[in-house]
Amino acid sequence: MAWRIDPEGAETRVLAELAPMDGRRVLELGCGDGRVTFRYANLARSVLAVDPDAERIEKARVATPTELAGIVTFAVAGAAEVDAPRKSFDLALFSSSL
Repeated sequence: MAWRIDPEGAETRVLAELAPMDGRRVLELGCGDGRVTFRYANLARSVLAVDPDAERIEKARVATPTELAGIVTFAVAGAAEVDAPRKSFDLALFSSSL
């Protein structure tokens, strides 16, 4: 049996309620393999999704749906290594970060 994460869509609904993405420039820290990223990215203007684990970032890049290719950028980086001015983003998410 395959493992399904959030089959009822509860996590996605709560994320949409607490952090609306509509047209926003999003920085996602701790994106891992893009599991959460792919749920909201179609609503965002742009997404920079970072994670320090190069293997997980590569999985996310490979799994990126074609329609999100111009919206989402995945990068290998920790939170302290993101080199972008503060005003580059409207919203920051810490999806699976400590």
